[in-house]
Amino acid sequence: MYIFYHAPGSSSMAVHIALHEVGAAFEGRAIRFAQRDQDPPEFRALNPEGKVPILVIDGRPLTEVAAILYYLARRYREANLLPSGDIEAEAQVISWMSFIASSLHPARRQGVDHARAMYRLADQRLADQPLGGQGSSDHRRSDQPSGDRGWAVRGAYSIADIHLFRLFWRFRGSLGADPAMFPNLSAHYDRMMGRPAVRKTLEAESALGYDLPA
Repeated sequence: MYIFYHAPGSSSMAVHIALHEVGAAFEGRAIRFAQRDQDPPEFRALNPEGKVPILVIDGRPLTEVAAILYYLARRYREANLLPSGDIEAEAQVISWMSFIASSLHPARRQGVDHARAMYRLADQRLADQPLGGQGSSDHRRSDQPSGDRGWAVRGAYSIADIHLFRLFWRFRGSLGADPAMFPNLSAHYDRMMGRPAVRKTLEAESALGYDLPA
């Protein structure tokens, strides 16, 4: 069983969703941003930066959202969270993850206008995502019609969608997001909200209570 250190509503939500998607057994341990003096004593030893998420695998800590999502996707191949047999599509997933971490995640620190500009880029990127390609049909899920551009990489649900959803969930809630300005992100959000793993995560984290910076 994994041990999962997370802060409800934070970026660790993406890992929480992925854990439910793959059906992994885990013990969640919540970290409170407003009560850092109450961090579990082992927490800083696992990650001296004091950041979440941390996934403890057989006593070994793995940190950073993208790395943990990638681990879960590779460890649980049957969950189809990474393209199969298509190296270019897999690289596109990594490209999305890098863009999310480097451009979307820090965007709010540079002001609302900059954040909205970055999310407009993400919205356009969703619209421009090509379909098909080598091996892509192997990765298309049974709940998804052919030619569907609803997911981030070639019409197939992946860890990129999970990572993107959590950032837009936060942006949408804290700054507001006009669906007319972000039509593709808004449609993506609605599709994600229909997934059982997402609903289960939101219910669990809401019950714990969100403690996020303004």
